[in-house]
Amino acid sequence: MPRGDKSKYTDKQERKADHIAEGYEAKGVPEKEAERRAWATVNKDDGGGKAPGGSGRGKDTGHPAAHKGGRKAAATRKRNAEHHASH
Repeated sequence: MPRGDKSKYTDKQERKADHIAEGYEAKGVPEKEAERRAWATVNKDDGGGKAPGGSGRGKDTGHPAAHKGGRKAAATRKRNAEHHASH
């Protein structure tokens, strides 16, 4: 499978990448860069293509990027509040 080949990705993964890329483009990121970032995010979440023969087949990553933001942001707000309270 040549680099950049998307044949091992499921329809759901492709829709996910399209949705992520649209979000980047809405923020002014160039189309090619938005697509690159979108596929990087899908790979981070799923470990690669889920279709038979793909590297992400049957693997559970445990911490998809889509679920990290809330906990990290909450921890940052808490840490900043503690820091500002002590000054």
